[in-house]
Amino acid sequence: MPISFVHLSDIHFGQEKGAQLIIHDDVKERLIEDAANQVKVHVGAPASGIIVSGDIAYAGKTSEYKDAAAWLDRLSAAIGCDKISVQVVPGNHDIDLDGITSGCKLMLDKIVEKGEEQLDAFLEAEIDREALYNRFVAYRPFAEGYNCPLDLRGGIASDRRYPLAAGRTLRIFGLNSALICREKDEKGRLLLGARQHVLPLQAGEELVVICHHPLHWMQDSAEARRYIRNRARVFVSGHEHNPKVQVETIKQGCDLMMLEAGATVPPRAENGFTYTYNILIFDWDQTTDGLKVTIVPRQWSEDDKVFVEDEHRLGGRNPTIVLGCPNFKTASGTAAPDIEPGQLPAATVDAVPANEQPGGAQMTQDFALLLLRFFRDLTPSQRLAVLLKLKLLPDEWREPLTHTMERRIVDRLAREHRLADLEAAVTELQNQSTTERREAR
Repeated sequence: MPISFVHLSDIHFGQEKGAQLIIHDDVKERLIEDAANQVKVHVGAPASGIIVSGDIAYAGKTSEYKDAAAWLDRLSAAIGCDKISVQVVPGNHDIDLDGITSGCKLMLDKIVEKGEEQLDAFLEAEIDREALYNRFVAYRPFAEGYNCPLDLRGGIASDRRYPLAAGRTLRIFGLNSALICREKDEKGRLLLGARQHVLPLQAGEELVVICHHPLHWMQDSAEARRYIRNRARVFVSGHEHNPKVQVETIKQGCDLMMLEAGATVPPRAENGFTYTYNILIFDWDQTTDGLKVTIVPRQWSEDDKVFVEDEHRLGGRNPTIVLGCPNFKTASGTAAPDIEPGQLPAATVDAVPANEQPGGAQMTQDFALLLLRFFRDLTPSQRLAVLLKLKLLPDEWREPLTHTMERRIVDRLAREHRLADLEAAVTELQNQSTTERREAR
């Protein structure tokens, strides 16, 4: 069963100034129209979802994610997927530089200088973790809404599974390459950390890894590359705004595709850079028991002012590549996995044991939709008001809640089978806000 995605990278919501806003808004409108048409032509069915390989925003501000959310909802509707079927990882522009305090800057400088051992030391203490992750202050609720939470101990950024055939599953795994990003980052000095090196290995399951930065931006790229070469079939990155693809044969029957995305909305469409996006189609190749990957690369035509085929990069016109997949071969003859397309893993929240995660092994769609409404669509003050209304905090509580605290409370509601109470409170607040806006006109 083929699965398909609209692949975006480096959208940079909020970068526009003056008349540039009108130009970029037009490009985004044309992208929605083009993506709907390309999915119809090349897939013939609703798309499975949207993948964004970082830099959703430009300055990591709440207003930028609000605009991104509204646009992604419209794109989802146009290509026929649920609005929760969006998978994101952070990029360097998803950091709010105002969140880098003097103390945080000292921590980041020391991590860059000392490496992974120092990163691990800071990740041990919750107060240090919150200082590091406060740079993602607006990205975190946005990503949480799509169930792509940032692991506070330096682990992965997202994780979803899709069945392809009997016993063969594609797992799309997101990494946080912006873990130690700051105002000015040097190539070769960023860090993934060991918690993101060790990719899962399971019979019948092949990995697509999403990461904003190409590996050569990492000081620990050698170790990360060893895991990726042996355990992933596709590695997708962005950041450099230069689309290209390369397939490497790791060993007989084992291949790795390195796919670098262009920028969906670069700061300026000039000097060889233009607006780009891809349709990615994954399918099981029965003949070789491999992974069939079709790329539909799209680029902006300055002459026609619409998206057209990119005939020169990413292998030319809609290349289809079959990758050798050792993990598929280990699953020959096994039964199909009992999962639905795009099934979301249970929440991966700091300090919540796996056996206490809501919904058991997998998250329900209803819970996923509620996460979207609570975290992405409500402001921090609105989320606080909802939790106070449900008596989940003392009446006299007036302190800001950390993102970690909010997620722990929501997961507790799930374990106590009280998500209906949360949904009712969110609906009441949203209806009230809508009424107030109408009356103010």
